[in-house]
Amino acid sequence: MRRILTTLVILLIVLVAGMTALVLLVNPNDFRDYMVRKVEQKSGYHLDLQGDLRWHAWPQLSIITGRMSLTAPGAETSVVTAENMRLDVKLWPLLSHQLAVKQVMLKGAVISLTSDSDAQQQPSAPVAPQSQPGSSAQDKWKFDIDELKIVDSLLVWQRADNDQINVREINLSMTQSAHRQAKVSLSSRINRNQRDLAFSLNAEVALDKYPQNIAANVTSFTYQLTGADILPAGIKGQGTLQASYQAQPATLTLSALTLAANDSQLSGSMSAAMGEVTDYNVNLQASMLNLDALSGWRPASENEGMQRGQSTSAAPIIAREMDANLDSIKILNGFTAKLALSAANLTYRGLTIQQLDLHANNHLGKVQIETLKGKLHQGDFSIPGTLDTTTRIPTATLQPVLNNVELGQLLQAYHLPQVLTGNFSMTGELSGEGLSSADFTQHWRGQAQMTMENARLHGLNLQQMIQQAVARSNGSVRGQDSYERFTEVKNLQAGGQLQNGKLKLDDLRADSELLALTGNGVVNLPAETCDMNLNVRVVGGWRGNDSLIKTLQQTDVPLRVYGPWKQLSYQLEVEQLLRKQLQDEAKRALGKWADRNKETQDGKNLKKLLDKL
Repeated sequence: MRRILTTLVILLIVLVAGMTALVLLVNPNDFRDYMVRKVEQKSGYHLDLQGDLRWHAWPQLSIITGRMSLTAPGAETSVVTAENMRLDVKLWPLLSHQLAVKQVMLKGAVISLTSDSDAQQQPSAPVAPQSQPGSSAQDKWKFDIDELKIVDSLLVWQRADNDQINVREINLSMTQSAHRQAKVSLSSRINRNQRDLAFSLNAEVALDKYPQNIAANVTSFTYQLTGADILPAGIKGQGTLQASYQAQPATLTLSALTLAANDSQLSGSMSAAMGEVTDYNVNLQASMLNLDALSGWRPASENEGMQRGQSTSAAPIIAREMDANLDSIKILNGFTAKLALSAANLTYRGLTIQQLDLHANNHLGKVQIETLKGKLHQGDFSIPGTLDTTTRIPTATLQPVLNNVELGQLLQAYHLPQVLTGNFSMTGELSGEGLSSADFTQHWRGQAQMTMENARLHGLNLQQMIQQAVARSNGSVRGQDSYERFTEVKNLQAGGQLQNGKLKLDDLRADSELLALTGNGVVNLPAETCDMNLNVRVVGGWRGNDSLIKTLQQTDVPLRVYGPWKQLSYQLEVEQLLRKQLQDEAKRALGKWADRNKETQDGKNLKKLLDKL
């Protein structure tokens, strides 16, 4: 054991002595011009090293530089600046006074991708011939070190004059094999518009065909989005994908994509052909897509919904203004795209939609929605249409078809009082300016045919109103002993015309076992009021005088229902109706007596009197 320890100590002394001698014999500043010249040859960029270069021997033999910068040809500002740079070098080549770099590490670097840091063509510079397709990737290879590390650095990316993105806390490790296969580990944080996106990824990158083709397999990707207009807990998840970039023609393809966002899961593929106008092709599938969990929407409380018809929750602004964000939708003007989206389950404004199928095409802001359909509980819907975002205010045209959709759920989804519920069906055509619910209630127009089955008008029992009014006027008949606090009809149908927030209902008809009604009216959507003129015939639930009941069962009672949805008023004139009914019956009886006694003077006088009436 003593001999082994002695041998190890000797080897350690020799190693330390050798490295010390090497550091003393080899001056790292001798490699300054060599490094500058090599960088210029490989990339065309100018490397500037300020201050003296010095050795750093432990735990890795390295060369430490002072402040460094890397500048593109003709650029006004450097693309990379750092207070220092560390070059981990291989030991044996130094014995022959050669520099072989294993790893480059930058700490606290600032990477600037702006117009000032881009390479500029000098006016007198000769134009280089374009590369031939047969040029080897070896001639164009620019990254030929074993490992690159960037620690605690900043990326400034300026896409336009007033559009700058700062990517902070960049920690990048890139290791390359002999076959130009790289392993990349990256974590960073992006701050923009008071929002923070933290992410990390691990990927395997194939660079053997660079620059004509780059392929990457992102084996893990995690992220969390927090900040203004985002849920308090943020949006977070993970995913994987395979990506490839082709230079000629410029095409980016994402395949085998899987992405989770809170409790939503997406999979599919995307591609982008980047020419003068970028053309996207997106094909996505979702087992679960919960838009409420991503936007922060929540239903209004029962009292809140009946009193105000809207939410006063502390939900994020994105949940309240998502539909009205015109600036975000204007992005459609800059590209063409095809979208195919299918979702087994989708949650939107509390609605559970199954088997959603969406197919849409965009051509520079002119969107054709070829298919938008799905199932909603026991019903289904289809809403094809068009959208034009090239105008100052986006305009849309829709051809909705709804079958047996529960109307109460739709009202609840938009925080409206559930005054009317039932299985709602509709076919129509609607168009207007703006895409928010407020725009729909004020600036849209169109027409539709509507039907409902098992409809209920809550808070108002028409049968009760009429029967109790008749009983007060005539004690010989009465209605039921107890009533429900709603009017129920088996079938209801009407034609509707929407014009700037006012829905005009024509040819309104409804019937049930107890009553039948017809009428028309106007529903004011912005003011949440209505004014309906109905003729109601109560055909059941009467007790008392059979003769009067028979008459009432054949009599249409005029009824006006008006006022705010949450507190409807009514106008019913049963006494006048009954008085006129009695007058008509008396007139008919006297007329018959006059006809039987038309030869007498009394009969003739009565006949003249009835004619005057």
